[in-house]
Amino acid sequence: MDQEKEHVRRRVLFSFTQTPANQVKSHKMKPGQDLVEKGLDDLANSRETIESLLVQVGGPKLRKLGYNVPKFNGELPEHRLYKLLAAENSDAAHSRYNALIRRLVSFERASECGI
Repeated sequence: MDQEKEHVRRRVLFSFTQTPANQVKSHKMKPGQDLVEKGLDDLANSRETIESLLVQVGGPKLRKLGYNVPKFNGELPEHRLYKLLAAENSDAAHSRYNALIRRLVSFERASECGI
């Protein structure tokens, strides 16, 4: 009986791991990649968004990593990003800013490591 249960368990486990929804995608996302990709797209289309300003904040490091990030003009992107976040919700601006910076740093570190 124990062998039969083990056989059934293995069959169920095998069929579960073979479903398309559980197959590993060939394109792995780096942490924060969604923000960086959107930011680069927004910059290419001259849109000032949270993501585009975040990419400009990380511009020096991202340029070293091979990303085409235009240099900013005028006010520092850090200040513009914070102002934009504060305009959306002044009570949450500080925590959102810090969370975005953490995601940017995670992306930069993953890119440096070749992940």
